[in-house]
Amino acid sequence: MAEITLPQLGETVTEGTITRWFKKIGDTVAADEPLFEVSTDKVDTEVPSPIAGVLTEIRVPEGDTVAVGTVIAVVGDASSAPAAPAASAAPSAPASEPETRTSATVSEPEPVPAAAPQASAAPAPQAAPAPAATAPAAPALQVSATPVASVGSSVVLSPVVRKLIAENGLDVSRIQGTGPGGRITRDDAMAAIGRQGAAPAAAPATTTGTAPAPAPRGVAPRVVAGSRDEVVALSKIRQATGIHTLMSKGAIPAAFSVVEVDFANVDSTRLRLKEEFKTAEGFSLTYLPFIARAVVDAIKEFPHMNSSVGESELIIHKYVDLGIAIDLDYQGLLAPVIRDADEKRLRAIAREVNDLAVRARSRQLSPMEISGGTFTITNNGSSGSVLTMPIINQPQVAILSTDAVKKKPVVIEIPGGGESIAIHPVGNLAMAWDHRAFDGAYAANFLVKVKSILETRDWSSEV
Repeated sequence: MAEITLPQLGETVTEGTITRWFKKIGDTVAADEPLFEVSTDKVDTEVPSPIAGVLTEIRVPEGDTVAVGTVIAVVGDASSAPAAPAASAAPSAPASEPETRTSATVSEPEPVPAAAPQASAAPAPQAAPAPAATAPAAPALQVSATPVASVGSSVVLSPVVRKLIAENGLDVSRIQGTGPGGRITRDDAMAAIGRQGAAPAAAPATTTGTAPAPAPRGVAPRVVAGSRDEVVALSKIRQATGIHTLMSKGAIPAAFSVVEVDFANVDSTRLRLKEEFKTAEGFSLTYLPFIARAVVDAIKEFPHMNSSVGESELIIHKYVDLGIAIDLDYQGLLAPVIRDADEKRLRAIAREVNDLAVRARSRQLSPMEISGGTFTITNNGSSGSVLTMPIINQPQVAILSTDAVKKKPVVIEIPGGGESIAIHPVGNLAMAWDHRAFDGAYAANFLVKVKSILETRDWSSEV
């Protein structure tokens, strides 16, 4: 018999929400067979069973959020008698106890029981230091002093939910909790963030009775679905993308630079070897690995491109963990990371790009594989885009868009001197960058270096 715990799903991941059990109590499970699905602030992923046997106990039901390391199930041998599933409030399920989760308790005027020992010496029960000692983030949550029936007298918040509420200035007393016992889940917080700013339109002016006053600047007007509309709920990844990109747009003084690249030199190698490459590797050789290789080489000369902005400082990374944005069949976007891309040649990069794309679309990536990038490439050209201004993936300082390669007339130099017109494959490389990290000359010369590598290198040895 073995206890199944919630595994560490990333360096910064402290908890996860069990969104689905693939097996019922009494079912046989094979080693490495998907056992449950977990949602974190990084990614939703399927977790395989570490052993074979019979699922005898489920301690954490679907919808509950628990800390990493919490025992969530028990798998025994075939002779093991299944245990009854634990209710979320059962004493035998430590995952349902607030103190076993990496969570904070935010109280109304009276202190929470956990803070009582520290608060016992205080002259008045309403003293503020006791709750603050238990949950440092609590003051930022703007908890109303008036109890709200939908929330209850105390609100248990997981670290992810607490962070979302604090960063977006939400009033926890106004959020309807849909989790066990009325607990506020990440979905509840995301929904509140989506509603924030969608203020009702002002009432019509009484003097005219004609049109409502315009919504305040920066506040989106409220939209109500009509009989001819279809309402599609935003998925978790769509909501998370919206929050992350909005934060990036608001926090970064982004600028934009573009160069045009003649890919004839790349094609002289790519087209000559494409059939041999596909036979050997099982996938096609595209322009993306060439561009990725040129980027990591250019970073050696322009290291500030591969950095993060800290507190009055620029943190320059001495390695290149290259993120590659991948579309999930129009359902969202992930940017899995090629670790130490600066130490890999073109063929190795091509293999990793293909592997990450396949596993991203089949939901087989771990949170570790989509975090920690130092520079990102987004391949909009595969969809036909000719010029894209991407949004920087914080805390990085730049993101490069590889747009479509199209045949165009270009001016070329001919042997012996002179110029001529030829038809070559040409495409744009467009980069959004953080003006705090460097200026336009630095960004432009980095792009020119990438262009030069693509147009002049002998790529035969790379493939």
